[in-house]
Amino acid sequence: MKDMADTGLLIVFSGPSGAGKGTICEALRKNFPNVNYSISMTTRQPRVGEKDGVDYYFTSASEFETLLKKQAFLEYAKVYDHYYGTPKEHVYGLLAQGKHVLLEIDIQGAMQVRAQYPNCVCIYIVPPSLDILAKRLRERHTDTEEVICKRLHKTKEELQWISKYDYLIINNDLSQAIKEAIAIVQAEQCKVIRLQEKREKILNAY
Repeated sequence: MKDMADTGLLIVFSGPSGAGKGTICEALRKNFPNVNYSISMTTRQPRVGEKDGVDYYFTSASEFETLLKKQAFLEYAKVYDHYYGTPKEHVYGLLAQGKHVLLEIDIQGAMQVRAQYPNCVCIYIVPPSLDILAKRLRERHTDTEEVICKRLHKTKEELQWISKYDYLIINNDLSQAIKEAIAIVQAEQCKVIRLQEKREKILNAY
């Protein structure tokens, strides 16, 4: 793998369901052509319309566990008897090409990524209050009241981890939240530590 200063950005987004992560990530992809979603690996069966290598890398539990032993994942979790993980090879390959990689994962996954790739950029997105989050979840009409209550309780617990993140975006106004996300990426792209080639060019020019 090339020196970190020559790679793209590994951008990790976390936040509760209903915070607007997906919409903000899509806006980043439109504003930065070199932004790519990471493709996760899973042991569950493909759903109708899903394609291997596009939606997920589909594999068996035994193969996934073999890769686990080889420390082939940036992060992983087991959900309802199925494994999900972010393959290092895919992510590092994109970064080495100077492309940015987006990960939308929970706090536990984000901390796993940070432990293995400290140079990642971690962004936490959250609505301005629990009441507003509850309103957004109910307006989606996708979850039962019991599920919504569980999500709200989990969010209150997760907020204790905000200090572990590099940036906090309070999504009260979506257009403003998108502007803040764009500004973060622009600033991170300009960090001297990431500009080895440009540093050398400037030194040679003077």
